[in-house]
Amino acid sequence: MLSKILIANRGEVAVRVIRACHELDIPCVAVYSEADVDSLHVKEADEIVCIGPGPVSGSYLQIRNIIGAAEITGCDAIHPGYGFLAENPDFVLSCEDNDMVFIGPGADLMRSMGDKSLAKQLMKEARIPVVPGSEGTVADASEGGRLAESYGYPVMVKAAAGGGGRGMRLVNSPAEMENLFNMASAEAETAFGDGTMYLEKVIVGPHHVEVQVLVDKAGSVLTLGERDCSVQRRHQKLVEESPSPFLDAETRQKMSEAAIVACRACGYENAGTLEFLVDNERNFYFMEMNTRIQVEHPVSEMVTGIDIVREQIRIARGDLLPHTGALQPRGHAIELRINAEDPANDFRPNTGTISRYVTPGGPGVRVDSHLYEGYTIPVFYDSLLAKLIVWDVDRPAAIRRALRALDEYVIEGIVTNKELCARILKAPAFRDGEYTTAFIEENMELLQF
Repeated sequence: MLSKILIANRGEVAVRVIRACHELDIPCVAVYSEADVDSLHVKEADEIVCIGPGPVSGSYLQIRNIIGAAEITGCDAIHPGYGFLAENPDFVLSCEDNDMVFIGPGADLMRSMGDKSLAKQLMKEARIPVVPGSEGTVADASEGGRLAESYGYPVMVKAAAGGGGRGMRLVNSPAEMENLFNMASAEAETAFGDGTMYLEKVIVGPHHVEVQVLVDKAGSVLTLGERDCSVQRRHQKLVEESPSPFLDAETRQKMSEAAIVACRACGYENAGTLEFLVDNERNFYFMEMNTRIQVEHPVSEMVTGIDIVREQIRIARGDLLPHTGALQPRGHAIELRINAEDPANDFRPNTGTISRYVTPGGPGVRVDSHLYEGYTIPVFYDSLLAKLIVWDVDRPAAIRRALRALDEYVIEGIVTNKELCARILKAPAFRDGEYTTAFIEENMELLQF
């Protein structure tokens, strides 16, 4: 049994985990930086510990400080949320060395899945299609150029230790390779402490579709359907929905089966997500595996009725899954990421104080957020403010419900992308369900405010 859980994160995901802990009657401890003293997760937790100054390098990325906070508060488990240390195998080992349960997969598995080139090789061995690319990491821009010539442009250079769209650049020609390769590597070094890169052939006009999995300690695998995450800007997701409007029943079944094979092939445990690119003929290719919960996990919860965070905790304490195999989604769910950014000015992030805040309600409406009236947004962190998630019986009804909920949602005092989310939902290219990852670039009029 887990007696007390420390949450090694902040913002809306920390609030999300706190709620799951309370529903399981498990006390929880929140860590916070000096800049987050007034954050909602600090107010909601049973105990709190300050772990350093505002910048993440001195607080949320400090393994020693987080382990120390868990020790002084008597925690026997740590939930990492997503981002920060959630996919850091050294953090997992530190938890284990201090007799604490890490709520997620083990360090070795995290390391192998976190190495994107090694993960691709494991999937190849399991006979799962992968995007053509480098067999391992790429030493420098010159090697990247030679490989790109063999595949044919365009190619994507990507951080081997990365995720969340950081450390990625699309290279369309040999003339761009050196500059973009070095830019991506520098960004990866800053974001992840590792500038190692690998290279992939670009699937032109792909759909970004991912499969949510849960795996218990007995090796039983449960898939929770797929999420379509193709609406993106700069490789950052804006809108996610489940099920994907693009997949047919046959492709959906094949992707679920591939996810189960992948989990068994690598000996996975806890919650995870397999991300695929799907071309216009519905051929799918493994891209990467995220060894944590995703920002967009609520859409899977809404169509399956499974509390993914609660199942993470139950799996970590040794409970078996209530179901195995593939769950069939019911209805349709859509998630809209509400960010503190200005779409009219190149998505420039902004901060400020929330002067008025009113959340939408009604059937099938959920808001995951750490906002409240009077809250001042710190300058140090990601621009994500809230996730508006809706469910209804089918996709057209879910779109209508999402628009109604957006109209009710009031956030004043800062600039957000709320209006852009409404424009996306109304766009014919979104309504027809055939949109790809190029949706924003192909519909630039949405950004004309």
